[in-house]
Amino acid sequence: MQPDMKPMIERRNEAPEQSVWWNKLSLAQKFSASSLGQFGYELSFVRNEQGRSLAVLQCNSGIAIISEDGEINTSPNIELR
Repeated sequence: MQPDMKPMIERRNEAPEQSVWWNKLSLAQKFSASSLGQFGYELSFVRNEQGRSLAVLQCNSGIAIISEDGEINTSPNIELR
């Protein structure tokens, strides 16, 4: 690196896809996702099941889902590919 050049700094805090998914959440889901974020969970995607939105979050090997009403399930019966 040349002496007058500064290293590039990554300014994004999250992947762009996450903000796209975040915008699809209900207000209740956003509150629940924020609380799970304190434990290391990250929003992976939002699935539409039977006309209702279902947020899927991951943390290490753990999975959590949040219903449209903000109800958190940390032991869902869901398989990810």
